[in-house]
Amino acid sequence: MTLFNRIVLIVVLVPLAVVLIALAVANRTPAAFTLDPFNPGNPALTIQLPLFFLLFAALVVGMIVGSLATWFKQGHYRKLARQRGIEAQAARDASARQSRTVAAGPALPKPSA
Repeated sequence: MTLFNRIVLIVVLVPLAVVLIALAVANRTPAAFTLDPFNPGNPALTIQLPLFFLLFAALVVGMIVGSLATWFKQGHYRKLARQRGIEAQAARDASARQSRTVAAGPALPKPSA
């Protein structure tokens, strides 16, 4: 583990973990989560969950949606990079073939019988 990784771990991740644990401890009371906005009292579509769970679930869903949006948005650039990689490989192969034929020398004419 490099020194930079340790510094990042200590400076960023440890305080972040402390804040998230404090958030979870402070928000332990149950909160109603309902899937029916027109009838929030409907017990069939309402569940009681600790508020920190709802907050963390929203954070995870947001990260997944953002990651997918970025991935789809950058698809064009990944395709372009793949094409350029294939073209570069073809150019390297052609260069290698050409250098082999040059190294072998010019072809001699066929002897006439």
